[in-house]
Amino acid sequence: MTPEPDEPAAAERDDGISSVISDVRQLAAEAKTFAEAELAFQTSRAQFAGAAAGRIALYGLVALVLAVFALGALVVGLLLALAPLVTAWGATGIVAGGLALAALLFVILALAKWKRVKAAIVEKGRE
Repeated sequence: MTPEPDEPAAAERDDGISSVISDVRQLAAEAKTFAEAELAFQTSRAQFAGAAAGRIALYGLVALVLAVFALGALVVGLLLALAPLVTAWGATGIVAGGLALAALLFVILALAKWKRVKAAIVEKGRE
């Protein structure tokens, strides 16, 4: 005959297991609540950023248009200021040459940056 398990010890083991199971269920419920709250928070952040991005783009576009108008006004002003000193053709040459040199400088800077970025990407791709 096999000895009967001690009933209080078996009941205590069942209480311990059920306590662990209860704790795990509670942890899962809290994790689900946390995940839902985090998702709601990130969704509201994305909506806010999306709404703000439209305004930022609009402001940037207006600033770009105004900067182009300012550059045009500067060119006309330089032409008018230089014309009496070096004739209209001379003023046009000076202003156009200055703009061409500025454009060339920015092309050189852009190419140098492009080469550095390309070199960094090629090096990372080989590793």
